[in-house]
Order: sequence, then C-alpha cells, then structure tokens
Amino acid sequence: MSRSLLLILLALPAFSQTDRVRELASKFDGRVSIFAKNLKTGATYELGADTRVNTASTIKLPILIGVYTAVQAGRARWTDTSELTKDNKVGGSGVLGEMSDGVKIPLRDLVRYMMLLSDNTGTNLVLDHVTANEVNAVMEKLGMKQTRSLRKILKGSVPEGVSEAGNDPANKGFGIGVSTPREMVALLEGLYKGEIVGKEASAEMLEIMKKQQWREGLARRFDVDVADKPGALDHLRSDVGIVYAKTGPVAIAITCDGMPKVDWSADNAGYLLIADAAKILVDELAGK
Repeated sequence: MSRSLLLILLALPAFSQTDRVRELASKFDGRVSIFAKNLKTGATYELGADTRVNTASTIKLPILIGVYTAVQAGRARWTDTSELTKDNKVGGSGVLGEMSDGVKIPLRDLVRYMMLLSDNTGTNLVLDHVTANEVNAVMEKLGMKQTRSLRKILKGSVPEGVSEAGNDPANKGFGIGVSTPREMVALLEGLYKGEIVGKEASAEMLEIMKKQQWREGLARRFDVDVADKPGALDHLRSDVGIVYAKTGPVAIAITCDGMPKVDWSADNAGYLLIADAAKILVDELAGK
C-alpha cells in the first residue's frame, strides 16, 4: 500500500456502531423513531427523536409518575381502592379481567398490575383515581410538551376518560397516548437522577419497572437489570427504559410503527429491531 493511500484511509472517519442502527431502521418495514442517552456521560443517539408517536402502553410510565405525584400531594392515597365489576373490565393484556367481581384492589397494587403486567383493566382503574388531565398537568410541569395521556383503554366503541388533550384534533389517531422518544428519555433520566417526585419515589418507580414481565424488547439481549415499559399494538411495538450496563446506564426509547404484518409472537419484527438496536446503542454509548 502506498503511503498516500494509507494517509487517505487514516483520514476517513471510523465506522460507528450507531451507523448500524440507521442501517437496521432503513431496512425495517415500517417507521422507526429512537432516542438514547448515556445517563452518566451525556452521550446521545437520535433518529427521529422528536417524532410524535403513538405510545401504546408506554403511556403507563407517565401515568405512574402522575399517580406518585398525586399521592405525594395528598390528592390520592395508596390505600384507596377500586372494586372490580363486569362493567369496568376490559380486554387485552393483564389478568384483572379474569378476576372475581366484587374484589377490591388498593391503588398501590393497581399501579403494579399496570406496570408489571401492563394490565389494561388496572390502568383504567388507576385513571379513576388520577385522571388523564391530572397526569397531563404533571407532564406539563415537568416540561414535557408532547407527552399526553389521551383516554382510557377502550372497552367498547365509545372512548371513556378522554382528556382535554384527547379532544384536541391534533392528537386524533394516537390512541391512549402520545409522546416523543426524546421526552420519554427525559422522564427516565429524571427518575434515574431522583428528580421526579423525590429520590425515594423515583427509585421505587424504577424498581417496579425492573420487574415488569414483558422482556421481548429492550431486555432481550442483556443479562443486566433493565427498567422498562413496553407497548404493543397490531402494527406497532415500542419500549422505553434504562439498561443498567456494567459500563454505565443508558436510557432508550424506541418506537416501531406502521408494520404491515400483524404478528403477536415474541419474534415480532419490531421486538427484534428494538432488541438489536438497543444492544448496539448500549455497546456504543456505554462502551463494550
């Protein structure tokens, strides 16, 4: 090799692992939006980070924050209960829809059903205690301009618990919630730093998220703690959470939308992209 050619090669930028994320996204049959941040160094990666996305069940993280805020302010108590009835049960993920009518469940347990099992009935009952409007007021106070809880999960054709944001025509088509990857990571960073509600409450929320049961996305390629909340719809998969890599914590929010094929298996293409992209991002942002 000539000296001139060697100098040219050395001057070329090194291949970045995160280029592989963009490559994955370019080959994906759907839309991909990502924001990731090393919570110690501040290093970031973004791809459509400010895109407004349908949250699916990842909106349950802002709802969780709203509940903790309401309890701290005395507007709700962990011992407040909801009674299961035939009328307040909804389908989809979770187990409360199969429980006996008449069972009374405290708010403390409802938020765990909501976060650990993504229980839809539990989520709607939580929103009876702390409304979507209250959740959105908390998001506004935290500086989240795009993150909004829009309504309860449908149990029929008529939406219930619709928030003011849910009545905004600009939010039509976003289902139960809307956010951006950047704002979801901002919420995660606030929890990690103990700045949301308080250090003890922030730590407790993350501990709950570490125990959630759906591990097909962010947690799939890791043997370390992952505190996350995934979401899924027929044509969408999303996940927001913190990977506690040995070399440093990385907060990640990924949404894969517009997938043409309906696939409810663990190997859904969206789950696989989330898992592969998360592994690359952690390797790159936190160092192998």
